[in-house]
Amino acid sequence: MRTAMVLYPRMTALDIVGPYEVLSRLPGAEIVFTGSGRGTVTTDTGRLSLGVTCDFSEVSDPDLVVVPGGPDIAAQVGDEELHEWLRTVDGTATWMASVCTGSLILAAAGLLRGRAATSHWLVTDKLREYGATPSPERVVIDGKYATAAGVSAGIDLALTLAGRIAGPQVAQAIQLAIEYDPRPPFAAGSPASAPPGIVEYLRANRHLVVSS
Repeated sequence: MRTAMVLYPRMTALDIVGPYEVLSRLPGAEIVFTGSGRGTVTTDTGRLSLGVTCDFSEVSDPDLVVVPGGPDIAAQVGDEELHEWLRTVDGTATWMASVCTGSLILAAAGLLRGRAATSHWLVTDKLREYGATPSPERVVIDGKYATAAGVSAGIDLALTLAGRIAGPQVAQAIQLAIEYDPRPPFAAGSPASAPPGIVEYLRANRHLVVSS
């Protein structure tokens, strides 16, 4: 299973690191970090860098592609080089996946038209602009296209894919290995459960998650 994880400047680190911790533990896993040119990219906090090990031109036949999101993906939504690569590998990939606003990148490349998909709750409705059908679910599978809601949902996405790829026993063993047993200190993980004041605070400070 060759997994290509897309990296670009100002992406959100956990969108890739979370799925990596799961998918790298699949039997026979091969992970490549790809982007527009080798080197490092700085993530959205400006304090963490991740390394592109393979240029897009070096990655032609991944089995699984994971596209992360970020607070400002305007460049990626309009990046024809990235879109062309995504459309090319889509022809042979078994799975095309995204985390958070990464689904808007897949959608902008024309891959989610007519399909159900999710994203961060603040921007899920923007999927309609690209012909996709927004879903409030944390993980959405439509054919070979797998999308996850905001940031931490990438772990759920990866475990879901692990179950599809290697079976539930392997997926559950990986979940146990990383001791993924969420017990958040607050009931504020979704707009449905968070106090209204917190929802409005984040709407007013949406730059914490996405650009306006």
